[in-house]
Amino acid sequence: MENHKLVLPSNLNQYGYLFGGDLLKWVDEYAWIAATLDYPDCNFVTMGMDKVEFKKSITGGTILTFIVEKSGQGNSSVQYLVHVYRGNGGFKNDLVFSTTVTFVRIDQDGKKEPLPCMESRL
Repeated sequence: MENHKLVLPSNLNQYGYLFGGDLLKWVDEYAWIAATLDYPDCNFVTMGMDKVEFKKSITGGTILTFIVEKSGQGNSSVQYLVHVYRGNGGFKNDLVFSTTVTFVRIDQDGKKEPLPCMESRL
C-alpha cells in the first residue's frame, strides 16, 4: 500500500525540521489502515515499533511517500514493514525512515483475540 503526506509548517520544529513524533504518528496511522483493510472486522491496537532511527532530516514542503507491506503474522498479532521516502515514490534511494509496526487484535473488552484464519495473505 502506498500513501503520501505533505509536510506543512505546523509539522515543523523551531529549527524548520519535521517533528519526529509527527512522522511516527503517520507511520502508525498508515500501517493501521493497512491492517484494517487486510482484516476488516478486527480491532487493532499498536503494540510497538521495532526501531526508531531518523536517517535524514525533512523540511517543510517535502512530499513523503509511505510504502506499507505486511511482513508477519502471529496468533493475535500482525506486523507491517513501513518505508518512508522523500519524493513521489520514484526516489527509492532517498529513504528517510523505516520500521516494523506490530499490532495486536483485541476484543471489545481490550483482551487479545486470535486473528481470523487467512490463507497465504503474506
